[in-house]
Amino acid sequence: MLNPTKVKNDFPIFRRKIDGKEIIYLDNAATTQKPKSVIDAIKDYYENFNSNVHRGIYKLSEEATDMYEKARKNVSDFIGGNDQNGLVFVRNATEALNLLASSIGQSLKRDDEVLLTLMEHHSNIVPWQFLMGKGVKIKYADLKEDGTLNMEDFTSKITQHTKVVSVTHVSNVLGTINDAKELARISHEKEATFILDGAQSVPHMPVDVKDIDCDYVAFSGHKMLGPMGIGGLYGKPDLLSKLPPYMGGGEMINTVTTEGSTWADIPLKFEAGTPNVADAIGLSAAVDYLKNIGMKEVRKHESEMILYAFQEEKYMENLKSFGPRSLHLRGGVYSFNIGDIPSFNIQRELEANSIRISRASMHPHDVASEIDKEGIAIRSGHHCAMPLMARLDVQATARASFYIYNSKEEIDKLFIGLQNATARFGH
Repeated sequence: MLNPTKVKNDFPIFRRKIDGKEIIYLDNAATTQKPKSVIDAIKDYYENFNSNVHRGIYKLSEEATDMYEKARKNVSDFIGGNDQNGLVFVRNATEALNLLASSIGQSLKRDDEVLLTLMEHHSNIVPWQFLMGKGVKIKYADLKEDGTLNMEDFTSKITQHTKVVSVTHVSNVLGTINDAKELARISHEKEATFILDGAQSVPHMPVDVKDIDCDYVAFSGHKMLGPMGIGGLYGKPDLLSKLPPYMGGGEMINTVTTEGSTWADIPLKFEAGTPNVADAIGLSAAVDYLKNIGMKEVRKHESEMILYAFQEEKYMENLKSFGPRSLHLRGGVYSFNIGDIPSFNIQRELEANSIRISRASMHPHDVASEIDKEGIAIRSGHHCAMPLMARLDVQATARASFYIYNSKEEIDKLFIGLQNATARFGH
């Protein structure tokens, strides 16, 4: 069984106190903290192996190249990739999705369609919107009132013009776990490319790309105990090989003449320039840490955390949380508001008429600011999901998101902090 107190001992940042208070870090959907083993792996590379990879025939370069490619295999194996050449190292899930939109977008034409959902992160909306200038149409599948995907609406919006379906595996606001395998099946029946945004799933639960049968999956290292500035795009090698490059430069070429160039094989075709070797090695160390715990244990722990939050919220009269209540449909993301927070349009109307919001409400920014005084870190705002905020008819939410070092005691402190914050606001 996962012991969060023991796990926390592996993370140097938790030895720090801010204003005399221990850090209670509940913003893991944004980024996670780093264990000492990850920090040490990066430090070891720079102290003992630093050199450019793939290009040198001297010992140092050969060692660094071997470490880099072993990291690629380790990360690929972690998500069930059957060919490490299908794993492209990128900066983050955002870059992976931009790469796909740009490269796949070169073959899309006017009236071709891309199907998304209303629960997507901006990183899985904006890159596709760039294609609207050439006449590509973007469709959005709606949600049910419980925060799950409306499958009937999803299915009805796939047509013979749908070329790409790109869907989040787990919502970073609602915690909704989408049935990626079924969505892939439906997409492939319509001969559409199926892309999975795994930013909130790969760090938190077992993910097997072969079982899901997704064509591509994007994820970020910094959300899974790894360093910032490294992430992965895994693609079926036969599909990835057919995509045109995203960026040009060194490393990604086979030949260059004054008349033109030919491309290297995958994955190097998509890794122009000097790669982020140190952080790839750091990400591999993060994968080792998670494998040692076991992703089933990670998933089980987060389910226990969200269930406990559901139990504790009953003692908060004015609190409303969002997302599915069934644990098998829910990741470790807990978004909530205190009182009725008006939507963007209503907020503007209230301000125009000098009408003040009821004192029974606290803006999510005030909530986050107040409990920060007690050493509790949560997120507030639209969470880079403004279309979802509009669908929920709220301006913003507060969000606590759990990981392997969080405990029930910390959730207790979260709700005590919320009670104290509402008291200070006169509720």
